[in-house]
Amino acid sequence: MSEDLAWIGVDLGTQSVRALAVADDGTPLAAASRPLTSHRAGPRHEQDPEQWWSATSAALAEVTAAIAATADTRAIGGLAVCATSGTVLLTGPDGTPRTPGLMYDDIRAGDLADEAQDAGSDLWGRLAYRMQPAWALPKLLWWRDHGLLRDGARLAHQPDVITTRLVGRPVAADSSHALKTGYDLLDECWPLDVLARLHLDPAVLPPVQRAGSLLGTVGTAAAERTGLPPGTPVVAGMTDGCAAQLGAGALEPGEWNAVLGTTLALKGVSRTLLHDPTGAVYSHRAPHGDLWLPGGASSTGAGVISELFPDTDLDRLTAAAARVHDVPLCYPLAGTGERFPFVAPDARGFGLDIPDPATRFAAVCHGVAHVERLCFDLLHHAGADVSGPVSTTGGGARNPWWNQLRCDLLGVPVRVPADAEAALGMAVLAAGAHDRDIAGAAKRIVRLHRTLEPDLTRTAALAPAHRAFVDALEQRGWLDPGLAGHARARTERNDA
Repeated sequence: MSEDLAWIGVDLGTQSVRALAVADDGTPLAAASRPLTSHRAGPRHEQDPEQWWSATSAALAEVTAAIAATADTRAIGGLAVCATSGTVLLTGPDGTPRTPGLMYDDIRAGDLADEAQDAGSDLWGRLAYRMQPAWALPKLLWWRDHGLLRDGARLAHQPDVITTRLVGRPVAADSSHALKTGYDLLDECWPLDVLARLHLDPAVLPPVQRAGSLLGTVGTAAAERTGLPPGTPVVAGMTDGCAAQLGAGALEPGEWNAVLGTTLALKGVSRTLLHDPTGAVYSHRAPHGDLWLPGGASSTGAGVISELFPDTDLDRLTAAAARVHDVPLCYPLAGTGERFPFVAPDARGFGLDIPDPATRFAAVCHGVAHVERLCFDLLHHAGADVSGPVSTTGGGARNPWWNQLRCDLLGVPVRVPADAEAALGMAVLAAGAHDRDIAGAAKRIVRLHRTLEPDLTRTAALAPAHRAFVDALEQRGWLDPGLAGHARARTERNDA
């Protein structure tokens, strides 16, 4: 019976790895984390794959020891691993790392993105995305050009390092992490014709299985190091963005998860593969049913607050911002370039130099809320069901005033989960794989803190500001006129 089991999720992030164990009803049992270090130099961002394993095994050992110390008798039913999307390395045939991990934002291979795009343009068009400079396939071409694809070299994704060590032999990659390497999510295979045009031997790529499928079981060596029982199922995971969506319980068509962390990322559920001509939206295949998980990641988010308001009492600043009535327009972009809800490599933020701190903070929070609303405008324009509810997670979701502002601007209910995180999403996936009912597992495990309802009077009052925001972006040449018109039309309906 699944109610007698515990589930473990592992989130292999950029700054740390986190392991979490929960009971089948979502009760937290134990959690642990270990730090990770990076090496950055210009466009390069690397990590040591051996550190991934040492940190993960240490975190798992702490979790299993904590469970044992409570005399909890439930068995561990399985675990799954998520990691950063587009992070890859080369290994030998036995899975031993040969290169550092090239991280999700490493753009050393950026000049090769056009070659990857041109070679598979028809397929990428059917899959409704464009190859990007930081994606994994251009990185593979970089290794090709540097003569490293020899002597049995194999590409591996970040979580493959962990699942290989857990099982004790090389295992399949999951289809979610394989997306940015060019895996065909429609026919569920590597596109041999595209690989041939890129002069890549298919043998360099791993076998792939759907997220939620069984990769293998924990071997003896890993059991000794982690405390996991030998034979524990190891389930194919998903990228960290998809994992956060599972952890928020957004698994039905029309439901969305908005992760407001350093950046703003949206993930939802669709019955069809969405085609966004702007290239800002791409979709993963869902681990349940014949569904898709469309979404995107903006370069804006709560990270700009850390840069503009260091060492500031944010509770006091929030209270002051709530009293600001005439909020200036602001696009809260700390760096250069935007990728969602529009693609504009040269975009720069505006409205960030307001002298009064309370007004500046209000402008940033309103600006992020307008970006979020525009993301949903784009998704609706592409044919998505955006009726809600929306689950909000991430560090920014700890601000109640900001949550209500976002809820009012969206005009749909907003759920605030109690413990949503990527590691929890992997525990949900492991439980759902056992029951063959991932949505059912999410309903049991994901716990809700509260639900916000939109103040529709406030929604109408915010509509003119959203129209002005859309106008400002269109005037700068960042926003496609079709999307701008669609966004204004949706706003007018809210204003009616």
